[in-house]
Amino acid sequence: MPRPSRIAATALIGGGATISGFYGFLIGEAILARRTIGVTDDRPPTPDGVYGDDLPGATIRVLVIGDSAAVGYGMTRADATPPAMLGIGLAHVMDAPVEIRCRAVVGAQTSDLMEQIDSVDGWEPHVAVIVVGTNDVTHRVPPRTSAALLADAVRRLVAADCAVVVGTTPDLGSIRPIMQPLRAVARQWSRDLARRQTIALVEAGGRAVSLGGLLGDLFTENRDVMFGADRFHPSETGYANMVSVLIPAVAASLRQKARSSAYPEFSPSQRPRDLMSVRDAAAEASQNPGTQVVQDGTHGGGRWATVLRRRRAG
Repeated sequence: MPRPSRIAATALIGGGATISGFYGFLIGEAILARRTIGVTDDRPPTPDGVYGDDLPGATIRVLVIGDSAAVGYGMTRADATPPAMLGIGLAHVMDAPVEIRCRAVVGAQTSDLMEQIDSVDGWEPHVAVIVVGTNDVTHRVPPRTSAALLADAVRRLVAADCAVVVGTTPDLGSIRPIMQPLRAVARQWSRDLARRQTIALVEAGGRAVSLGGLLGDLFTENRDVMFGADRFHPSETGYANMVSVLIPAVAASLRQKARSSAYPEFSPSQRPRDLMSVRDAAAEASQNPGTQVVQDGTHGGGRWATVLRRRRAG
């Protein structure tokens, strides 16, 4: 007998008439979840500006695009938003001023990325940080379509000599306002999208950071401090955890761009040793939150990748 999650996923994707009633039930659950979570176009105070302007290095221009997780939905102070945390942390790591421009939009889907890039035409960022995908899941955009749109945006940025770091879609199966069986559907869909995102963006020349654990054990075990008031978006502490896995990837991308060498800030013993296909790397990243996946430029074709696993404290 098929598992309930398999049936639910089939229904959400648009299965046959035999499960149309179950599909309607899922839609009803989705509507209730949206009412519980709430929807707003409010943005936090802008984080745009220069961080570490007293540091000696050349200013690094960072573009932040994507959805509410990139904006910092729910924050009431600019310095509590992910773009500001990124600016502060990256300035410290790189010992250089960091200019942040955030063009992410609450509720944005992957299809909105091109417009966000258009909004800074002529600014020429050194690196772009993208966090997107959650709204594609909740609006039932096919993962294949979302991944293809992401790859288009990454290729455009890379062609403009901009390094790209993407935080892949978090695992939505831990969101309490989403009830079962819809939560099982959201988990399966978000994991599938994250895997497809990784393959597409790495082949397009970007660097993937698995955020699957953003809503995993750490958030489940510390729900009271990791989630915001709506129990869907992260709290300030939750956003800080997200940024903590993005900063090393951004720094590595900038150094790789400058020196044409992957992960130069790590010692040889910490560098990835195994060469694997992009698909295998994406599968591994989906099971190990915080993992970076980057194209191996020495073997050509864009089909090979190296993996840098996040070292856990303790």
